[in-house]
Amino acid sequence: MSVRTRFLSILLAAGSSSAAAQQTMTGYGAAAAARQREVERDAIARPAPSNASMHSKQLSRETHVAGTPAQLTTASYVIDQMKRWGLETEMRTYQIWMPHPTSVHVSRVSPQPKSLALAEPPVSGDATSSTWQYPTVNGYSGQGDVTAELVYANYGLIEDYAQLDSMGVSVRGKIVMARYGRSFRGIKAREAEKHGAVALLIYSDPQDDGFARGEVYPEGPMRPSGGVQRGSVMNSNGDPSTPGYGSTANASRVAPSQMTIPRIPVVPVSYGNAAELLKYVRGKDVPQTWQGGLSFRYHVGPGPVRARVTVSDDRATKPLKPIYNTLGVVRGSEFPDEIVIIGGHRDGWGPGAADNVSGTVSVLEAARTVAEQVKQGMRPRRTIIFATWDAEEWGLIGSTEFVEDDSLRLGRDAVAYFNQDVAAQGPRFGGGGSPSLRATLRDAARVVPDPNGKGSVYVEWRRANAVADTAEPAMGDPGGGSDFAGFYNHLGIPIADWGFGGAGGVYHSQYDSYAWMTRFGEPGFQYHATAAKIGAVMALRVANADVLPYDYAEYARTIRLLIDPIERRVEDRKWSASTASLRAAVDRLEREATVFNTTRDSVLRGQPAKAVLERTNRALMQVERAVTRPEGLKTRPWFRNLIYVADENNGYANMPLPSVNEAIRTADEALTRRELADLAARFNRAADAVATARASLLGR
Repeated sequence: MSVRTRFLSILLAAGSSSAAAQQTMTGYGAAAAARQREVERDAIARPAPSNASMHSKQLSRETHVAGTPAQLTTASYVIDQMKRWGLETEMRTYQIWMPHPTSVHVSRVSPQPKSLALAEPPVSGDATSSTWQYPTVNGYSGQGDVTAELVYANYGLIEDYAQLDSMGVSVRGKIVMARYGRSFRGIKAREAEKHGAVALLIYSDPQDDGFARGEVYPEGPMRPSGGVQRGSVMNSNGDPSTPGYGSTANASRVAPSQMTIPRIPVVPVSYGNAAELLKYVRGKDVPQTWQGGLSFRYHVGPGPVRARVTVSDDRATKPLKPIYNTLGVVRGSEFPDEIVIIGGHRDGWGPGAADNVSGTVSVLEAARTVAEQVKQGMRPRRTIIFATWDAEEWGLIGSTEFVEDDSLRLGRDAVAYFNQDVAAQGPRFGGGGSPSLRATLRDAARVVPDPNGKGSVYVEWRRANAVADTAEPAMGDPGGGSDFAGFYNHLGIPIADWGFGGAGGVYHSQYDSYAWMTRFGEPGFQYHATAAKIGAVMALRVANADVLPYDYAEYARTIRLLIDPIERRVEDRKWSASTASLRAAVDRLEREATVFNTTRDSVLRGQPAKAVLERTNRALMQVERAVTRPEGLKTRPWFRNLIYVADENNGYANMPLPSVNEAIRTADEALTRRELADLAARFNRAADAVATARASLLGR
């Protein structure tokens, strides 16, 4: 029997099986659900750990920072693989304002002058640790050559500077030393500059990221004393020279003086080097919560340590760098204009085996799976795009430029975006995304076996998190920080993401390598393959559905929980602003969604016409667009989605319903009242879209 004949026989058998026909699946009639189950079983069998290992080894052979020739090599590898599998391919190139450092130096001027060796030292058994590494300068650091006293500022948070003020310590004209953690590094740079510092050094304290957490590399998975966490310190998304629009060939560019980038040097250092500076700092004793894991008592300063920080880059000679997004396309058979996208970034700060070769590998294996099914006669009903993005590490640049460049088509036709960022560096599953797609992700986890052999990914997810029988595992909210941001935060396209985590301390370092992965991260590459299996199931589940499997009843219930804290904050301030209209709108959305779900299931017992399905799905695609605002947030216009966003004062922490919560934070009652009314009106429009979808299903 030929492979194609075998595949078709599976589908026919599934269609005729009375047992399979009784299966239910959101957005599918019974017979269609039975066929889809067989398609998914076939897809689950295809991603292979051996392929994942091969791709990981090839893609992490060398440091491949965005804008370097090595990153073009990774793009070419992905395109070659996808062409071999028969996908349509495209490589989109953008020229990005992205200076690379030409030199960096940090030294202790006094006491006891010493120049610090900033590069990460080679470690035994890891060949890539001896190869070329990217200089230890944070992306979008300012240039400069400064000498000043050192001040220790704990994590460099807003509240840490308030603590320094209360102690009578100023950082103006000083070099600040802050530890990584508890906020995005770009916020640390912003606050240091805002308070008058002339440079910022950021280090990974061993209490948070080192020997206090476990054995260090190469004996264990944690960060060694010479390990450095690189990373961008830009707080906006996309090319800073083309804010809010694509970096196309003829795009106008703003001057560097107008860009939202740091102006002071920002340099990451190891905790070994941090000790060479901090151990001599005196002045005020630190609050107990500021004491880290180095083997001496910390002090705030300033001085007597004086340090010199020097950073230069190529912004005067070669500021623009090419970046390369890769796209592999499978055209849909029935609804080719409706697009499902699964993607992950391809760039890294080092070899990047975990971040994010693992995500790229997941996308590749999912792409191969669907491509092989197409060859066997089963083409998905909607178009699926398998993407790898460049320059995510610099500020979500590749995906943002794609979204801004193609915003009209995506705003009209994109059904969902699935993100793979650090897809596998351990065995513990986690997921999240839009509340409308969480049920679909749970369903995908139910049908994919966990490599530990104890059941499905879903079963192991529940067991590992000790979830009560009456509850579901907690999911993350899409505040920002990865490539889903352009799709969700900017355009309101529903998203989901997932991955497998574990102990690790090589984030953004030269030690995030294939050697580390094979020893400590995910040695058998089974969870790499499992992430791809979930990706294939998610893409096919949405691409083949009669009615798009969004759950706007769960969406509304999730939103309702976000209103309670707002109400408490308003009451605490004794304001007259009311959440009643917002609650009523969200309640209406849940009612409309519940009725829609019942109608959908009833109609799908028959055979609705293609035109009916098209109208219904087009209406459903407008639900989350309805809660985006074209002018965006008042604090950040690029962020149009009014449901979740990263907190502008933290970068990592999530802020739900940000238009209202930011107004409350500024103590502006009138603005809070207006934002509550605006949000209520948008939820009513979302409910209208669900009602329109139901009417379309009923042929009205």
